[in-house]
Amino acid sequence: MSLERTLSIIKPDGVRRNLIGKIFTRFEESGLKVIATRMAHLSRAEAEGFYAVHSHRPFFNDLVSYMTSGPVVISILEGEGAILRHRELMGATDPKKAAPGTIRADFAESIEANTVHGSDAPETAAFEASWFFRGTETFGAKQG
Repeated sequence: MSLERTLSIIKPDGVRRNLIGKIFTRFEESGLKVIATRMAHLSRAEAEGFYAVHSHRPFFNDLVSYMTSGPVVISILEGEGAILRHRELMGATDPKKAAPGTIRADFAESIEANTVHGSDAPETAAFEASWFFRGTETFGAKQG
């Protein structure tokens, strides 16, 4: 596996329930390193732009409303096979289908309020990171 970077978001339900530290601990214990992070309260325009790929889906407006309902924690994670490792830690989108011990199985309130978001491919990770972190210093050349 190669050293990768991926975007992670702790969604409003996770922030509201004070799960940031517990979730970061899982990232770090799995070998992922938090290399950039910030808390933000997304505007409607930011959320619509970020989730534009889903704009034609029936859940789009609910997703945007949810993601703007409170602060989120946006991070870039780095590690060997970071994208897949992060997705495995998150678990299935539907927490009822998520494997025991995953973030969504343990913390998600519903399929809508499922606590975390993660990039699904290198191209997606690059786009998503650049959406929230300006410039290439956080996602370009790997730090050694």
